[in-house]
Amino acid sequence: MTDLRLPLGLLLAFYGVILIATGAASGTLVVGVNINLWWGVVLLIFGAAMVLLARRAAAVNAGRQSRESRSG
Repeated sequence: MTDLRLPLGLLLAFYGVILIATGAASGTLVVGVNINLWWGVVLLIFGAAMVLLARRAAAVNAGRQSRESRSG
């Protein structure tokens, strides 16, 4: 079964980088806040967390499978 956290995390992190670049370049303020910049940071952090969780799950599953193959 494919872990959807990895492609989803990569996609969200990519969108976050694009929004950060757009917010930093344009500097458009909405109610005094650079909304593109801040949502880009949020997406980048959330995407990175998803990628890290996917990698951790893959490492745990690999360790579990190696233990089962040694005992079985």
